[in-house]
Formats: sequence, structure tokens, C-alpha cells
Amino acid sequence: MAKEVEVRMKAWNETTVLEFVLEGFLVAQHLGKVLFLVHLLVYLASVTGNTLIIAITWSDPRLQTPMYFFLRSFSFCECCFISTVIPKLLAIFLLGDRTIHFTPCIIQAFSFLFLGSTIFFHMAVMSLDRYLAICKPLRYPAIMNPRVCFLLVFFSYVLSFILVTGVSLRLSRLSFCASNVIPHFFCDLGSLIHLSCSDTKSLESMAFGVAVVVLFTSVLVAIFAYSNILISIMRLPLAKDRQKAFSTCSSHLIVLSLMYGSCVFIYVKPKQVSRLESNREAALVNTVVTPLLNPVIYTLRNKQVHQALRDALFRVNLWK
Repeated sequence: MAKEVEVRMKAWNETTVLEFVLEGFLVAQHLGKVLFLVHLLVYLASVTGNTLIIAITWSDPRLQTPMYFFLRSFSFCECCFISTVIPKLLAIFLLGDRTIHFTPCIIQAFSFLFLGSTIFFHMAVMSLDRYLAICKPLRYPAIMNPRVCFLLVFFSYVLSFILVTGVSLRLSRLSFCASNVIPHFFCDLGSLIHLSCSDTKSLESMAFGVAVVVLFTSVLVAIFAYSNILISIMRLPLAKDRQKAFSTCSSHLIVLSLMYGSCVFIYVKPKQVSRLESNREAALVNTVVTPLLNPVIYTLRNKQVHQALRDALFRVNLWK
């Protein structure tokens, strides 16, 4: 009888954590309103910029090409991705509301991983698109037809969903019986694993495997694409042609460097509980900095988008 009561008490204790507390950035708590304003402006700028890219590339007939089709989908993912994290971070800064219930926390962790993985597969597809456009220009229209473009984007979502769902289901079955304070500004996978009182070795291995598949698959595609692009560019006889070809890829390379560098640092290590403090700062690059820079990087160096924006503004002025 005593043993049965002990087992029941143990089971009850393991399910007492019904909500978590997001620690955020303790060193900057006294700057809550300032940080709220900064992150709000960044969030609005990111969403506005990416939405503008979607609207312009969708409405302008000159931008109905595979490159802009992929960029539209990429910008949509970025809007969704940043919206999984920043609104709660704004509530922490403004209201001090650090609590998040168990189910929304798991949903946030799933959404973050799913959309993040989808973005990396999109980056791989965009690298492949640039490779075909520059290295195989004659065959490019036949290969990158609308059906192939749709399937590439579709399978980016499907593959991400399959990979992340298994990790998220394992995560949702963990027991949390000790501290409920997440040392992060969102429900990060590594932080949740660190808090669990269950045996997490299998989940850590699975998460590490998914990170390796997502990151290194897209990295290998990018390396293959841009090494061939570089070789093709160097073979061009005129310096003007080389500069023009490289300018179409340089923006993509900047985004790749930012995203891969921070994510490899955070996720590609077998022990997810290590370096949790430094993970917070690195995560800011993906959740705040990169989504803000993407619209700037992809539009400032793109003459076609500039012209489409000017034409759209001209049409708006005519309607007034």
C-alpha cells in the first residue's frame, strides 16, 4: 500500500508543471519599455518588409519567375517564423508577463522548429535555382517550370513537418517535475530538455539528427550550387558580366552566412543542454536580426524590385 502511494505521489509530482516561466534577458529587465519599443519597431519593419516583397512580386507581371516565386514563399515563412516568438517577447518587455502554459509552449517550440526547418529547405531550393539560372541558362526554363517550383516548395513544408513532428511529440511526452523556469526568451527545445526530469537521451539524439539533416542537407546544396556558380562566373570573359552575375547571388550568400552560422552554433552539438546562455544571444540573430535584414538585402541590390516598387507607387499616386 505504501509503495502504491509512493508511486502515485511520484506520478503526481511529475505532472505538476502546467506552465513555464520564460526567463528572458534578466540583465536588461530595467530597460523593459525601451527594449519593447526597439523590438516592436524591428518586428513591424520585418513583417512590413516581407509582406511588401510578397505583394510586389505577386502583383508585378515582370516578377513572375521561379526566383521570385521562391522569394515570396521564403518571405511568407519569415513572417510566420518571427511571429511565433516576438509577440510573446514583447509581452515580457512591456507587461512582465513571463508565464506560458504547457500546451502553447509545445506549440511554440513546434512552430519555431517547423518554420525554421522550412526556411532552410527554402534556402537550399533558392541556391539550386540560382545554380540552374547561371550555369544552365538554356535548360533553366524547362527545368524550373511552375509545376517543379510548386513541388519544391510543397516538399520543403512536408519534409520539415515530418522531421519536426516526431521531435515535438517526444517533447510533449516529457515529464517536468522540478524547476519550471526556461532560461530563454521562448520555448526553446534545448532549454525544455534541460528542465525535464525524464530520460532525454533518445530525444537529444533525435533532435541532433534532425538538426544535422536540415542544416547539412541545405549547406551541401548551397556549397554545390555556389561553387559551380563561382566557377561559371570566373569563366565569363567580361568583368561587367562577372560583376552582374555575382551581384545576383551575393545577397543570398549574406543571408546564408547569417542563418547557417547562428544555427550551427545553437543546434549542431550532441548535448543540447550545453551553452544555454550563449544560445539566447545567438537565437536573436535568427529571430530578430535576419528577418529584418532579408527584405533589405533582397531589395536594395535588386533593380527589378526597385522598378516594380516605383511603378506601384506611381499607380497609387494616380489613384489619389
